[in-house]
Amino acid sequence: MKAKEIAQLLDEPACEHNQKSKSGCAKLKPGATAGGCCFDGAQIALLPIADVAHLVHGPIACAGNSWDNRGTSSTGPTLYRLGMTTDLTENDVIMGRGEKRLFHSIKQAIDRYHPTAVFVYNTCVPALIGDDIESVCKAAQARWGTPVVPIDAAGFYGTKNLGNRIAGETMIKWVIGTREPDPIPEFAQRSGIQVHSINLVGEYNIAGELWHVLPLLDELGLRVLCTLSGDARYREVQTMHRAEVTMMVCSKAMINVARRLEELYDIPWFEGSFYGVSDVSQALRGFAQRLNDPDLVQRTEALIEREETRMQQALNPWRQRLAGKKVLLYTGGVKSWSIVSALQDLGMTVVATGTRKSTEEDKARIREIMGEEAKMIEDGNPKILLQVFKDYQADILIAGGRNMYTALKAKIPFLDINQEREFAYEGYEGMLTLAQQLARSLESPIWPMVRSLPPWQLGTA
Repeated sequence: MKAKEIAQLLDEPACEHNQKSKSGCAKLKPGATAGGCCFDGAQIALLPIADVAHLVHGPIACAGNSWDNRGTSSTGPTLYRLGMTTDLTENDVIMGRGEKRLFHSIKQAIDRYHPTAVFVYNTCVPALIGDDIESVCKAAQARWGTPVVPIDAAGFYGTKNLGNRIAGETMIKWVIGTREPDPIPEFAQRSGIQVHSINLVGEYNIAGELWHVLPLLDELGLRVLCTLSGDARYREVQTMHRAEVTMMVCSKAMINVARRLEELYDIPWFEGSFYGVSDVSQALRGFAQRLNDPDLVQRTEALIEREETRMQQALNPWRQRLAGKKVLLYTGGVKSWSIVSALQDLGMTVVATGTRKSTEEDKARIREIMGEEAKMIEDGNPKILLQVFKDYQADILIAGGRNMYTALKAKIPFLDINQEREFAYEGYEGMLTLAQQLARSLESPIWPMVRSLPPWQLGTA
């Protein structure tokens, strides 16, 4: 990828950073890729597309150290769970065999697994030696008739977020708009409800949580053309240009996709969240308002009233157990504010939230929800997290899996909120699951046991 193209992706017009300065979204600095390099960002953004062969062109470590690092679920194909790599060695680099090895690897993937498409991810080594993956992909597609998409996101290009955007831009360039959607089924047409087509961008279906939301959208007659990229199929990505509205679930990841769909195909977009009762309701209203359908607005309000009444009754016992508890939230992106809203729905107080991977708009939403004096944590090393936990007298730490052992060593309750989690928290039902898991963590009998003195110090041994 050319330096000019990278600069354009960093200088994202739809991002709030550009309203503060003209320096783009992220100035690169030493160690910037410690939280994930550009290749890693591109891969995790597209890996949930379940029926595609994801082929990593580079040394074995690039694929082996990063594969399947999101707990995304699929309703059908499992090909995305299979790691594929060209496994470049020193001899391949010295002898200039990288392109030939890639060509034969694409052939092997197509012959053995018959994927709907092959995604080829560029990494640092082939980028440095000048392998032309675009030409190889074009030749392979002409040879075998299967779409082969080059994703030029070598790790040294920049951060994980840049990789997310390169992945999105690649879909715009090579995939979106190459097929028309399937016709609306006859039974849906006979229902008397007007069916609208929508996109979800930046939704990864972690632990299958999108499946809590899809029944609500189906009931309202909202057909999801594509979720980029949770539980997605290649043929769905091809049809995103025919949606009537796009909901941006995580603006840190692929806001450029929503903006480009609006520029190229006049598809309006908005940012929303499916975490928390109030945010789910607001997201559904967001679709209804932008689709300009009075009947849809009426049906949406009726659904919201029904579900909120039901959840009010279901959550009451859990609210009584969680009310007043203080939470230290360390995550990023959309979750830095959307989870705050969900916790406040439960009567809990968020004393501080992490913003290391949040946009300026995310931070503005945090201030709106938590107040202008909201404590935001940019650097989440263990020492700082534990000090904030102590200073604010928090009751539980909610963060990603990498912080779990920090919490356990400090003998404090912990809940995993990031992509490694095993529980689905989206939608109205997900809110009930979140309340249950919070209560179980906070009320576990292990905490008084590990905090108490051992018998030999109590003199009872």
